[in-house]
Amino acid sequence: MKLQGQVALVTGASAGIGKAAALALAQQGTDVALNYFSYHEDAKALAEQIQALGRRALLFPVDIADQAAVEKMVVQTVAELGGLDILVSNAAYSDRESFYKADMTGFRRTIDVSMWGAFYAVRAAAVRMIEQRRGGNIVVVSSPHARIPFPSAMAYNMAKAALDQMAKTAALELIKDRIRVNIVHPGWTDTPGERKFFTEEVLQRAAASLPWGRLCRPEEIARGIVFLVDPESDYITGSTLSIDGGTVLPWWSKRGTGEF
Repeated sequence: MKLQGQVALVTGASAGIGKAAALALAQQGTDVALNYFSYHEDAKALAEQIQALGRRALLFPVDIADQAAVEKMVVQTVAELGGLDILVSNAAYSDRESFYKADMTGFRRTIDVSMWGAFYAVRAAAVRMIEQRRGGNIVVVSSPHARIPFPSAMAYNMAKAALDQMAKTAALELIKDRIRVNIVHPGWTDTPGERKFFTEEVLQRAAASLPWGRLCRPEEIARGIVFLVDPESDYITGSTLSIDGGTVLPWWSKRGTGEF
């Protein structure tokens, strides 16, 4: 219960990494505001799980790409839960198509949610944390897409690259206020969102081909997030924690292993 008495806001909290992070934070003692835009019943069930732990949970079915709504959500979180100590910026959206023939509605939506939405949340949370004068923690869930130009994912690649620079700039600007900002790069993670692009058969086949032989589990990313916001991690800010099972290792890393 290292986070006893703290308040967290998790965006994209109704499924996948966000859901696992919200539950892990509650297990460590935080009250949690849950932002989501889909999987409404899952969000309600998660709130009940958190409440069963003796923690408070708020539900915010808010479009993270709506700046005014995000700012209102943060204000309401502070008012109802007594402050804001932790933000996990996790909400994302992605359409996949070659950029030169991409539907621009989906392309812009990917940028609006994955980049602007994260910025709105980080900005609003930082304002409240500065006002509180008790420090705070912001964790931005980015992606190896920030570094690797995966094909058919230009908008997502652009958004995640922007997130890394946003988070590092925020870390520098907020260090005087003792607000730590860190980044997590998950590997290919087993979430409902992956089923938008791949069948179960394709996912299982692809997972077996990964360096660690499987997809990442949301709970593994959640443990990394809890580590970063732990008071004992006080000296970590502006850093990137990769939890990817070796996914981004270069292809020649297997030389000498006898695999080829």
